[in-house]
Amino acid sequence: MRILKVILSLTMWALMSGAIGQTTSTSSALNLSTSARVGALGSMYLSVNDDDISVATNNPTLINSNMGGQLSISYVGLFEGSGYGGVYYGTEFDKLGSFVFGLQYVGYGTFEGYDEDENYEGNFTAADYIMYIGWGRQLTEHWRMGVSFKPLLSHYESYNAFAVAFDLGVNYSSSNELFNATIMARNIGAQLITFNGGSEALPWELTAGLSYKLPKAPFRLYFTATELQRWDLRYPDNFNPTEVEDPFTGEVTKQSTIAGVMDNIMRHAVVGVEFCPSKAFNIRLGYNYRRAKEMKAATGFNFSGFSYGVGIRLKKFYLAYSRNNYHQSQAPNYITITTDLNNFF
Repeated sequence: MRILKVILSLTMWALMSGAIGQTTSTSSALNLSTSARVGALGSMYLSVNDDDISVATNNPTLINSNMGGQLSISYVGLFEGSGYGGVYYGTEFDKLGSFVFGLQYVGYGTFEGYDEDENYEGNFTAADYIMYIGWGRQLTEHWRMGVSFKPLLSHYESYNAFAVAFDLGVNYSSSNELFNATIMARNIGAQLITFNGGSEALPWELTAGLSYKLPKAPFRLYFTATELQRWDLRYPDNFNPTEVEDPFTGEVTKQSTIAGVMDNIMRHAVVGVEFCPSKAFNIRLGYNYRRAKEMKAATGFNFSGFSYGVGIRLKKFYLAYSRNNYHQSQAPNYITITTDLNNFF
């Protein structure tokens, strides 16, 4: 299909430009999901076609006409007074197709400012602002495509930066809608205005996700493969060493090749399960292996990498809550409220 050729072309462009495998703190906000449902399942986006606008804000291939009039508001509490949130609205234009418009805010808190001589100069703030314009279109009975445009403005104290990013993908749904799959190129773009004159690469990545609803049981299974453009996601880590030296004999034990390959494969994987006995009540559980390995504590096992949440419909509103364990001492709380404004007018 033509859209697949476009994605492959963009992949080659990213490889040649050297953007792949690079990350930058000034644009990491592009990878944040405000959806409590997405957060509960441990991922950055989901592939599930059930008209949930909060999920479509991270996967534009899911945007459809049923989201016209939907309003979604989310907030995520982070660490030490920081947090982020977003507001999104879906609409339909006869000739243009289905759209979702939104605005996301990431606040990093208030900081004390000092000069080089340690003289106090007052407090300052730091924040990112992301506009979201997403568009989805049905191509055939089973295939959809979607594109989102995400301008990013970063304002840190008196410094500013501006970038533009796109997400582009295709989605496949089976006839019975039990199986759903998405392949997407995320954060394609560039930084147009920089903090210090040195351009930084956006966190470009190629991802794939799928979901499967068991036909005779109230469970939906999720799987997401992240950063497919880069094989090796490991780095030197004292808590996860690939070589261990015996302090008495000096003998070095190396991780086997098979173990290393499996470790790398799992670092790309995010899995989740959703218990969905009805549209009014859901329980969700997710596991992010890479996050669990990178946030492993010195004391051994903790719940890093695990996430969980619940969704409840209250009359005209749908409330979703989740908690995502990044570390044993910190776990962001997600809250999303969604409603259809057509029910009020």
